[in-house]
Amino acid sequence: MKILVTGAAGFIGSNLAEKLAMRGDEVVGFDNFNDYYDPAKKRANEVRLNQYPNFRMVEADIRDRDCVLKLFEAEKFDAVAHLAALAGVRNAVKYPELYIQVDYNGTQNLMDGARLNNVGNFVFASTSSVYGDTKQIPFVETDSCDRPLQPYAAAKRAAEILGFTYHHLYGLNFTATRFFTVYGPNGRPDMMAYLVADSITKGREIPLYEGGQMWRDWTYVEDITDGVVLALDKPLGYEIINLGRGEPILLKDFVEMLEKLAGQKGNFVAMPKISADVISTYSNTTKANELLNYHPSVSVEDGVTAFWNWYKKQEL
Repeated sequence: MKILVTGAAGFIGSNLAEKLAMRGDEVVGFDNFNDYYDPAKKRANEVRLNQYPNFRMVEADIRDRDCVLKLFEAEKFDAVAHLAALAGVRNAVKYPELYIQVDYNGTQNLMDGARLNNVGNFVFASTSSVYGDTKQIPFVETDSCDRPLQPYAAAKRAAEILGFTYHHLYGLNFTATRFFTVYGPNGRPDMMAYLVADSITKGREIPLYEGGQMWRDWTYVEDITDGVVLALDKPLGYEIINLGRGEPILLKDFVEMLEKLAGQKGNFVAMPKISADVISTYSNTTKANELLNYHPSVSVEDGVTAFWNWYKKQEL
């Protein structure tokens, strides 16, 4: 297949693009290399991807509607994996207008490109943040998700809903995959696993919300990208599907795993949970199992070890 991967220079996007290139797909990456975190890390991902002759990168912004529509018209993609987004729960509270522009309006531009050029399947990277402070545990896709706690989640949920409209009106196959606390090699430096590793190795002071008494459904990046590939290969009309491990782990325990591997402690300051965040995330993966034959296989212990081994090569 010929597949467009947006956000291809980022954490999950680069891992996904490499997986698709390795299996022989023609992959076009799309990224604007913004400075939300050090662009050099994204350039390093691009270098890694450029080793594959069936991969090429387009440097552009999904907010540039004319550019997006011309790309779709020229390339005639079979499928889209849309991972480009401004992420970060706390950053979204500071810059709500930017998150709506990128995560919602940018997504609409891509959906228009897809519908106008008969793209067979559109897979959208959504987030467990759309569940907000739900009382339905584990999180299940039938939850209304109508009380998002910050603009990032609101924009992602709005894009999911627009996806249904585009399916209903234009017949676009649209699958929203809701990611749960992804971590692993090539991770973003603003993500918790990376921050903890930096705190341990470089003495950087970071907040530990609720003293680490917060549960997260930590999901290794390989399991996430496996789920996205399964969704790309199986047009389903319109679906929303959780991609998580289904095994919540205390933040405190996750931190202690990294400390044990490093042989030293991190520099943490206890802080209360912010209003934009939740105490726990927990993925019900029944639907993913049934529709995609999705079975995450990397334990948190193995995943943390793999992340730590990668981190040491990059940062130490």
